[in-house]
Amino acid sequence: MKHTYHIHGMTCNGCRNHVEKTLKTVDGVTSAAVDLEKMEATIEMNRHIEINTFQRALEKERGNYSIHLPGEHLHHSKKDDKMKPKGKGTGTFYCPMHCEGDKTHDKAGDCPVCGMDLVEEQSLKTSSVGGKWTCPMHPEVVKDEPGSCPICGMDLVPMEPDLSAEEKTYRKLLKKFWIAVAFTLPIFLIAMSEMVPNNPLYKLFGQKYWNWAQFILSIPVVFYATWMFFERAYRSIKTWNLNMFTLIGIGAGVAWIFSIVGMFLPDVFPEQFKTEHGTVHVYFEAATVILTLVLLGQLLEARAHSKTNSAVKELLKLAPNKAVKVVDGDEFEVSIDAIEIGDILKVKPGDKIPVDGAITEGYGTIDESMITGEPIPVNKTEGDKVSSGTINGNQSFLMQAEKVGSDTLLSQIITMVNDASRSRAPIQKLADTVSAYFVPIVVLIAVVTFVVWAIWGPEPAYVYALVNAIAVLIIACPCALGLATPMSVMVGVGKGAQNGVLIKNAEALEKMDKVDTLIVDKTGTITEGKPTVEKVGSFSQDLNENDILEMIVALNSNSEHPLAEATVVYGKEKGAKAKKAEQFIAVTGKGVEGTVNGKLLALGNPKLMEYANAVVSDSMKMEAKEYQQQGKTVSYLSADGKVVGYVVIGDKIKKTSAKAIKELQNKGVAVIMLTGDNHETAKAVANELNLADFKASMLPEDKLREVERLQSDGKVVAMAGDGINDAPALAKSDVGIAMGTGTDVAIESAAITLVKGDLHGIVKARNLSDAVMKNIRQNLFFALIYNTLGVPVAAGVLYPAFGILLSPMIAALAMSFSSVSVIANALRLKQIKI
Repeated sequence: MKHTYHIHGMTCNGCRNHVEKTLKTVDGVTSAAVDLEKMEATIEMNRHIEINTFQRALEKERGNYSIHLPGEHLHHSKKDDKMKPKGKGTGTFYCPMHCEGDKTHDKAGDCPVCGMDLVEEQSLKTSSVGGKWTCPMHPEVVKDEPGSCPICGMDLVPMEPDLSAEEKTYRKLLKKFWIAVAFTLPIFLIAMSEMVPNNPLYKLFGQKYWNWAQFILSIPVVFYATWMFFERAYRSIKTWNLNMFTLIGIGAGVAWIFSIVGMFLPDVFPEQFKTEHGTVHVYFEAATVILTLVLLGQLLEARAHSKTNSAVKELLKLAPNKAVKVVDGDEFEVSIDAIEIGDILKVKPGDKIPVDGAITEGYGTIDESMITGEPIPVNKTEGDKVSSGTINGNQSFLMQAEKVGSDTLLSQIITMVNDASRSRAPIQKLADTVSAYFVPIVVLIAVVTFVVWAIWGPEPAYVYALVNAIAVLIIACPCALGLATPMSVMVGVGKGAQNGVLIKNAEALEKMDKVDTLIVDKTGTITEGKPTVEKVGSFSQDLNENDILEMIVALNSNSEHPLAEATVVYGKEKGAKAKKAEQFIAVTGKGVEGTVNGKLLALGNPKLMEYANAVVSDSMKMEAKEYQQQGKTVSYLSADGKVVGYVVIGDKIKKTSAKAIKELQNKGVAVIMLTGDNHETAKAVANELNLADFKASMLPEDKLREVERLQSDGKVVAMAGDGINDAPALAKSDVGIAMGTGTDVAIESAAITLVKGDLHGIVKARNLSDAVMKNIRQNLFFALIYNTLGVPVAAGVLYPAFGILLSPMIAALAMSFSSVSVIANALRLKQIKI
């Protein structure tokens, strides 16, 4: 029998191999082939097997995979719907080396591929525990305000968040480490006493009994403090996901088991393994010191890991727990979770803004540095937008909630940082390729080392062979290689978020370093994106300027374009009568059409006039040209195929645009401006910015074709834009950069989002990318050099010339600190200036 099933939850080849091997172990299965791209498994069986049997097998192997019949609707499992544990994290865990891509786990543990401790993602979802009250006798009672327990009457106490998963892991490792040290230190002293002339310990007991003492003291170290290393080693061999713990398990395990056999069956060993007292050399001190030092490395890594995502933790601290809600003039303090869209909130001086919204009454000076990276406070008045987590200055104001919970900018930033931190950079493929062959090669080198020393080594040859083979297994560190890229990416993405540069994935961070051509849109990117109407003119004797304005306002009331909003605001200021437009159509890159009072109106650029069969005369063009040469935008209005008026709209160039463009050009990046505006307006803006390369009257498809043309010429293209018309080019470019002030479509299409929305953010993104890629290359170089030099030295290549051998204990120390040093180097990115 042969059936095809859908597999849910696979993200990488490691997942595919794991699922395939698991399905093959099910009784009755003759063969199983898993296709990662199609997310399908084709299973051959000698009898019918229920799908639940396969599901149980997948769950038994600790994988978050599910199997379904083709076309079956995927429901969330009960496991997915469970409440996440309370704490500072989300209850979502991932591997710091990203062995499984962006796959996550719903409980703490270790990675099924590399064996490392899983790291908990940080999020706003559970950060609002503060501000709640609970009963010390009945913890199930949780209230939003102080009072008494409804069950026992005791006063409620402030509810403290639970320890985060990473803190629990650290404390557990710390406890095990001190236990390991307490038992390893005596073993080490007993073993080293053999080097003391007339060993005083032998006057108390013979060496045989001291060997037994070492054995008894080693049991808590092996079977409690570091037993997890052997579990991980066994699981890695069982699933054939060979990793660092495979080598540690084999190396330390061989030393410990060899010592046991030597104690119980000394006669099976040749004389060269024995001491002058007739006992076999034991290596309990080597095994326990190796395991304790590896545990120390894991402890230091756990502490260092907690610092790599410190940027997210700092962002989490911005989220307030309480807000002041105003209802019919009365003020109430409410939990942040109780705020709904449309609520009126009061923000007092010095308070954090609770949710995203707009000021409805009053004004304030807002410190947005924690989100935009810009230190200068921003003045906000009625109608202006404010963001959650930013800090109010010295005035009180009322605001209306517009986005709450996971929809706020702060929450979206945290989500984006978490997602980007888990993504894999293309440069990581090098580490993945090396890691795939690393462990088998190291084991082979250890075997060769043993054989060479056993045949050609000095006496006792077998002792030298065993010790050097163990040193080779212990010193090799695939984790340093695996951590090289993700640690730098995590710290770099967090650094970007603190400076208003949001990276969607690690690939964008890597590609930004290679960008040699930047395409920028004009409106909202180079300019403020806050256009104002400077003049409304009429070309018709039958219509005055107010008539033209009313037609323009009627059409643009249905449009979301910044230019349209400017005309509507101007119309209200001038008291223009509101008329209704019917059959409204937005013609992308050209303008808008609609019917007002039975007349077919069209408002837009010359291309729209052609589309509407309305002729723009030379005199009209000359009148428009005067404004266009000043950098203004002129839109024509036609009625029933005849051009009847125009509107002149100005949009100031951002103060940072000229400086940012110059800095990018100094870095060797060619800057090209593409705009849908006319040639004269584009030329005026380009001249002011010293831009030699620009193209005007560009439709969305023209911008897309220009990106494709540059890419075909071998250019690495970044595109910066803010509108719907920029979305195709943003998606096609090597790195799409969206202005945070732009449309959702543009932001969704981009790989990098600039919160503040000016070109200086692109300079920050480029500097960040350069720093992160340099850091990654340093990490990879260190990891490769460490292993390239460390393994041969441990094998004894320096012994013939210099008489130098590496103790397995020194090898364990070096291996532990190699991973820690990679993380420490990545943490240096926190100090860079971008």
